[in-house]
Amino acid sequence: MRDTLLQGAGAIAIIISLIHGALGETKVFARATVEPPRLRLLLRLVWQAGTVAWIGGGVLLAAAPAMAADAARHWIVATLAVVFGCAALANAIATRGRHFGWIGMSAVVALAVAGY
Repeated sequence: MRDTLLQGAGAIAIIISLIHGALGETKVFARATVEPPRLRLLLRLVWQAGTVAWIGGGVLLAAAPAMAADAARHWIVATLAVVFGCAALANAIATRGRHFGWIGMSAVVALAVAGY
């Protein structure tokens, strides 16, 4: 059961990350006017760097049950619980709870900690 919870946390993390990347491109940057164009490119790349990092975190959560070392499982869960927890809190505060992202990120934290 613990392994399934971690794999679920990983799957949700990857899904949320993909949604984050897609919404950034279709909703945020499609309407944003940022000058100069190089700054616009920088902001888009930094936005997508977060997407890639969260996908990597999801992969680690999903792979944690297959790791032989309990220490690896511990540090993966602990690190990503903090990362997704901070992101969920920032999202909830910045959007005053009106954006669904904090709920998904909180689910990742809850499942990861339960699967620890």
